Amino acid sequence: MEMQTEKKGRFRVPHVYVILFSVIIIGAICTYIIPAGEFDRIEQDGRTIVVPGSYHEIPENRTTILNVFESIHKGMIATAPLIFYIFIVGGAFGILRATGAIEGAVHSMAKKIAGREQLLIPVLMTFFALSGAMLGLAEETIPYITILIPLAVLIGFDSMVGTAIVLLGTSAGFTAAFMNPFTVGIAQGIAELPIFSGMYLRIIFFVIFLTVSIWYVMRYANKIKKNPKASVMFGEKNALIDSSDSNQTFPFTTRHKLAFFVLLGTLVGLAVGVIKFEWGLTQMTGLFLIMGILIGLVSKMNFSSMAEAFIKGCEVLIMGALVVGIANAILIILREGLIMDTILYGLASAVDSLPPQLAALGMYIVQCLVNYIVPSGSGQAALTMPIMVPLSDLLGVTRQTAVLAFQFGDGISNIFTPTSGYFMAGLALGGISWIKWVKWIWPLIVIHYVLGAIFVTIAQLINYQ
Repeated sequence: MEMQTEKKGRFRVPHVYVILFSVIIIGAICTYIIPAGEFDRIEQDGRTIVVPGSYHEIPENRTTILNVFESIHKGMIATAPLIFYIFIVGGAFGILRATGAIEGAVHSMAKKIAGREQLLIPVLMTFFALSGAMLGLAEETIPYITILIPLAVLIGFDSMVGTAIVLLGTSAGFTAAFMNPFTVGIAQGIAELPIFSGMYLRIIFFVIFLTVSIWYVMRYANKIKKNPKASVMFGEKNALIDSSDSNQTFPFTTRHKLAFFVLLGTLVGLAVGVIKFEWGLTQMTGLFLIMGILIGLVSKMNFSSMAEAFIKGCEVLIMGALVVGIANAILIILREGLIMDTILYGLASAVDSLPPQLAALGMYIVQCLVNYIVPSGSGQAALTMPIMVPLSDLLGVTRQTAVLAFQFGDGISNIFTPTSGYFMAGLALGGISWIKWVKWIWPLIVIHYVLGAIFVTIAQLINYQ
């Protein structure tokens, strides 16, 4: 009886699907409360951008009960390229795991870095941060998670550390980027600023932002190194880790080395394809499918074994992959309910009423809020910058500061909100629930938001050009 009473009195966080569906319903209710409206849009340099001052109300398009459930299917369709990218990358790494190459490589690396485990975090996070800051990479870094989680666990950390090295490192660079072509480049183009101008101050902000992120991960890693029970993942199973084999010795054979040679070639090919040939998810997905087959061949696996390993790799990602589509349903509701532009108009109007000293901070807050409904960096730039640029001129905020406000407002929540496809894909591959991640990362998110506010305020005070 006592045990039953304890269970009844204990609050249990709802499943992430329940949370997302609740947000979808709230969005649907908002279509009955918020007036429908839209901005006019024009094509400019191959982008569709908003015409400032063109907002107007339009006939309402209220969401029905059937629309709520239709939005989930539409969200799945809209994010199908990312969902199937997750499945195929997972399947390809399923083949790699089946060869035993990951265990062999991880144990070999663990021996080489014995006594210097902490160096792994700053070195790798800096690498991923630079890829986000200079190349705008995001989804492209996700496959590294499947290698870093086993390594992190073996050297005394946990799967949260292995996942954070990739996700948080990349996100820190993407957010505080000094030459990201998909955020800074597009926003400065719309603001009619020289591309990648103002780089020196951005580099300073990048270093500070990344240093704080590395500190947060290293602090947690040190804590669980001393006390494994302090891990937020303690007691949870992870498909990338076989805890029963933790004390065994795994050989790193010639076939394993060939498999990793194929993996290395794939990652190099991925970088070349993205940078030189502007590959999208379709090309990247095809590359990983080829990788899986080649790894199976060099490991002397038969095709049936490859297929079985591929399916197992996909199976562990089902829940996380589908979250991407369900989260996108929220955007479908707001967009089809014709209230997304109304929300933006209301936020911009609120900034317009602020005194000049607070205008830049107000623009930053607006960008932070908009990113929860428009998680795409380039999409948010095209939507908000045509409005924020003339507004900044009127309020005495430099255009460079307006771009900075967009940059930090766009990036910080990408490592937190479930509408961020890249982020949810990374959690899916890492086998970490969104609830667990939020419990772990929320203090850092608060720090990031405060840093963003400080950086934007400094830019305003020094008349950043």
